[in-house]
Amino acid sequence: MTRKYFGTDGIRGLANSFPMTPDIAMKVGMAAGRVFTRGEHRHRVVIGKDTRLSGYMVESALVAGFTSVGMDVFLFGPLPTPAVAMLTRSLRADLGVMISASHNPYTDNGIKLFGPDGQKLSDACEQKIEAAMAKGSDEILVPASKIGRAKRIDDAQARYIEFVKYTFPRNLKLDGLRIVVDCAHGAAYKVAPAVLWELGADVVAIGVEPDGMNTNFECGSTAPEAMCKKVCEMRADFGIALDGDADRVVMADEHGRIIDGDQILALIARSWSKTGVLKGGGVVGTVMSNAGLERYLTTQNLKLARAAVGDRYVIEEMKKGGFNVGGEQSGHIVLSDFCTTGDGLIAALQVLAVVALEKKPASQAAHLFEPMPQVLQNVRFRNGAPLEDARVKSSIEAGTARLNGSGRILVRKSGTEPVIRVMAEGDDQVLIQNIVHDIAAAIEEAAA
Repeated sequence: MTRKYFGTDGIRGLANSFPMTPDIAMKVGMAAGRVFTRGEHRHRVVIGKDTRLSGYMVESALVAGFTSVGMDVFLFGPLPTPAVAMLTRSLRADLGVMISASHNPYTDNGIKLFGPDGQKLSDACEQKIEAAMAKGSDEILVPASKIGRAKRIDDAQARYIEFVKYTFPRNLKLDGLRIVVDCAHGAAYKVAPAVLWELGADVVAIGVEPDGMNTNFECGSTAPEAMCKKVCEMRADFGIALDGDADRVVMADEHGRIIDGDQILALIARSWSKTGVLKGGGVVGTVMSNAGLERYLTTQNLKLARAAVGDRYVIEEMKKGGFNVGGEQSGHIVLSDFCTTGDGLIAALQVLAVVALEKKPASQAAHLFEPMPQVLQNVRFRNGAPLEDARVKSSIEAGTARLNGSGRILVRKSGTEPVIRVMAEGDDQVLIQNIVHDIAAAIEEAAA
């Protein structure tokens, strides 16, 4: 069944345009509330958001939808996506909602839904919600006496701070470490600096002045240059860059050199394997994971299982293979011993734990392999299916032939943005650059 609203990570789009309009948000609340009304108890839903201007509009619409079908609503205000997932379970809620477009610009927004177990919803469950949205509202509205209530939870941030600190080894501290943290003017702008400071670090916080229109703008995990520059300027030991909803992280060593999701996976895999807590005999990555990671894991007698792009697919593969570590090159790191979805702050703490334990600078501790050259280019499109065009298919076949088995090509449509991602990987940097350029040009021509 083709889904009309949901993509690979909930519903996402330009704010105040289809599908991110107030009326659709209200319908989502009504439909999801009805689907998750199970039993005679008083049902509750928790709602968090990041710092986008449109968050107020979407939040109000969702509250109207949920209360109209009899659900009580607990509002957290700005809070990371993984915190909403955790608090959905902690507060015994029937449903959790995060209002965010993650790493997208502030003009976008989105709605992510979590079940009572704190897990993102399955495709089948999302289809049920879409089916309920197609029905008339008269079929699901409750009588006036059963309309839900809404209230704000003032200590949600404090609860999450304590939860995150609990994941850091009790015998370690961050004393003596100067850490730059870039919160992307997003959901973690209060909690991330607080966690690091309470664990003993000398914290230099940037990206902590949200105004509703600067989320992810030239900062955060998708633009880590600001964090890297500040690390060098402040002579810091480490840098952490989160995205708008703090479910992904990119880090930097003391020289401002980037530590991406693949390097984070390698570091955690090696550390957890040594202590005997790694499960599944390796980690889960994605089709985008660098071949250098796979080669390194092989030297550690560990394996890399690849999933489709998207943390929900990483989690599915983790469950299937019994893994407790998985993630994406972009910085979505899922550590299922602690959380049910990607958590940038918890992942960063696991890396910092290794640095603190080994007493090595990050430049020595966190770069475990040399990545194979990889080139990625995003090509924007509006309509049509350019990947089905004969010119595009021909360019991909030609590129594959030029690689002659010494690399790989991946061309895929993004599930969160109107772009096609073209990636080539191989030992010859110039060759793969040329291949990506040719394929991207063919897509642009087909999409014109």
